[in-house]
Amino acid sequence: MAPTRNINYASWTKNSFLLGVALLSIGALGHIVGPALVGQLEGWVSTLLLDLEILGVLIGLIAPLVFGIVLPLTE
Repeated sequence: MAPTRNINYASWTKNSFLLGVALLSIGALGHIVGPALVGQLEGWVSTLLLDLEILGVLIGLIAPLVFGIVLPLTE
């Protein structure tokens, strides 16, 4: 028999939400501060920052639903 592992869903929910907020903040600040510091950003940098913003929003919205609601109900 395999040992059971207890997952701390509250911790995973909080940390995943904070990861999403951090990614969104990095992307948004990069778009605001980057051109002010170095001028126009290259295309790949702008794309990377936009991807960080999108990923941050998705993680910030989906992870709390998964770790806070769905997975605790499946136990």
